[in-house]
Amino acid sequence: MASLPPGGSASADSDQLLVEANGSTRTLILNRPKQLNALSSTMIMALLKCFTAYEKDDGVKLLIMKGKGRAFCAGGDVAAVVRSIQNDSWKYGADFFRNEFLLNYIIATYIKPQVSLLSGIVMGGGAGVSLHGRFRVATDNTVFAMPETALGLFPDIGASYFLSRLPGFYGEYVGLAGARLDGAEMLACGLATHFVQSNRLLLLEESLKKVDTSNTFAVCGIIDQFAQQPSLKENSSLNRLEIINKCFSKRTVEEIISTLEQEASNLADEWVIATIQSLKKASPTSLKISLRSIREGRTQTIGECLRREYRMVCHVMRGDFSRDFFEGCRAILIDKDRKPKWMPPTLEQVHDEAVEQYFSRIDDPQWEDLNLPATARHSHGRNIESKL
Repeated sequence: MASLPPGGSASADSDQLLVEANGSTRTLILNRPKQLNALSSTMIMALLKCFTAYEKDDGVKLLIMKGKGRAFCAGGDVAAVVRSIQNDSWKYGADFFRNEFLLNYIIATYIKPQVSLLSGIVMGGGAGVSLHGRFRVATDNTVFAMPETALGLFPDIGASYFLSRLPGFYGEYVGLAGARLDGAEMLACGLATHFVQSNRLLLLEESLKKVDTSNTFAVCGIIDQFAQQPSLKENSSLNRLEIINKCFSKRTVEEIISTLEQEASNLADEWVIATIQSLKKASPTSLKISLRSIREGRTQTIGECLRREYRMVCHVMRGDFSRDFFEGCRAILIDKDRKPKWMPPTLEQVHDEAVEQYFSRIDDPQWEDLNLPATARHSHGRNIESKL
């Protein structure tokens, strides 16, 4: 039986996160199906309440997370964030992302196992509440992407941690081009830990609800009984890792595009042309800060990545150098004309000094860096294990 989160009171917003209790298992259900379960501020606060309460509750041993309807979660509700900033102040956005990133960190360092059932769309903030957890189960209908550069944002929610740990320079490709991956690709590159056919997902869920342990090997053993090793499709981007590594290892975005264009002149490959088009449609500022973010993430812990990304997102919300995030949300999410006018409009006009600004502290006496709880647990973040 679904109920409210612990400490939750009934209100119009309270059903955005449903909780089912089965013995020592708690199933958290993201419940905004009409919005593809986009994370609202209400949902983030409810999830924070659950994770904090269950960590101290010896009666809870396993968490399952899933989405209601045809999506797991399509990301953070950034259209609502933009409206609130325009009506109020950039600090509303700062508060939204502070809470979201805190939730990402708690999930990434959680002692009890979390199993995320990634049915349907998993994008942006949806990746943040699942991929940092211990078990990530992809299916034959999973669609994953970090589409932020097309919105004038950058892959946030700790993505610079997990993207930078994918094979070779695949993370730079996925993060800059906003590439869509299916469940088999998620498993192969390490974003998912298991692949289960969607018609067996309910059976898996029923088996997990009978678990009375926090032992990760025992939980893994149950998922293994339902899991399989899917084949990659012939046109999978993972079959192009050699080209991806050659191009996306370059130092600058300009060099990445120029190397891709050289490849396009040598090969009649639609994938190369589509990748160039995706990069050229994206915000030039977003591309540059995203590349640097992923590169820095390679040597940082999950906490360090989230702290840096919080600085970056606050600069984006303030819009001092570029207001591309507001323009991207207008063009893609609000007016939906899909014709954003980026400023600056070219990569050449986004200078190194401007990129540098995004990584600095905010010049505001009331602003604080992201404050993460001290923890003795796996504070480096989860392992991303490629099957390639």
